[in-house]
Amino acid sequence: MRSGRTAALVALSGAACLAAACGAPTGVAGVSTLPPASPAADAAIAMAAADTSPKVEAPVRIPPPELSRFTYTFPVKGCEVTYSRKLLVLPKTTIWAARGCAFVSPVDGVVREVNANNRWAPSTDHGWEREGRFVSVIGDDGVAYLGGHLESVEPGLAPGTQVKAGQRLGTVGNSGNARDLATNLYFAISWPTPPQYWWIRRGMVEPWRYLDAWDDGNRTLSPRRETLTLRKRLGEFPACTQLCASKPGSPPKPERKPKPPTKHRPKDPEVVVVTPN
Repeated sequence: MRSGRTAALVALSGAACLAAACGAPTGVAGVSTLPPASPAADAAIAMAAADTSPKVEAPVRIPPPELSRFTYTFPVKGCEVTYSRKLLVLPKTTIWAARGCAFVSPVDGVVREVNANNRWAPSTDHGWEREGRFVSVIGDDGVAYLGGHLESVEPGLAPGTQVKAGQRLGTVGNSGNARDLATNLYFAISWPTPPQYWWIRRGMVEPWRYLDAWDDGNRTLSPRRETLTLRKRLGEFPACTQLCASKPGSPPKPERKPKPPTKHRPKDPEVVVVTPN
């Protein structure tokens, strides 16, 4: 056993020597002619490798294409927000934000309605009062925008006031039927109608596609075409079909019968004044 182990060791040593001889560039077999490594040499090699590494340029950000002549902004400014991106009951969205965050006009336009008084009560649950304090704007694009459940309305704001995109209109709260919920902005897109058609102003066009674009920096994506197409398909005054009734026994609100539209309608939308009680 001992002689067999010794023979094996000799064989392994010979193989190692043979491998070393083959790896040597020149000189005596088994003797390397490479200079011994040194820390300075290692550093020089590392520096050379670093100098020859490829240079990577920073990505070039291409601005989004201009999709309309209108410029929009996200309706909550200066605060972190979250919002639903799916249809629950009505085609609107709830933008969750801290109390006091600024609600701003999403586009240049004119203020149409201002309701600075929270009239909603659970005992009656009138549909036209569910958004509590709210402001609506008719944009230069002809689209109606509603911000509801406000904590407050900007002082001095009145129907007919010209506003710019990003201009403060009020603050986020939970007035109306959101009183038991976290603070949020009720945000809806529709087309201009008289106030007795309150179910239209509370939302007809799904807004999250546009909110995503405005938040991501594509500020020219406009809901105008979709809004006009939907109005043509449904009619200017479609009937209320969701969450329409008040609580049983509550006094009905008198409604004026709308006049039929004339052939020559004014270009600018009618300004409606909503005064607090």
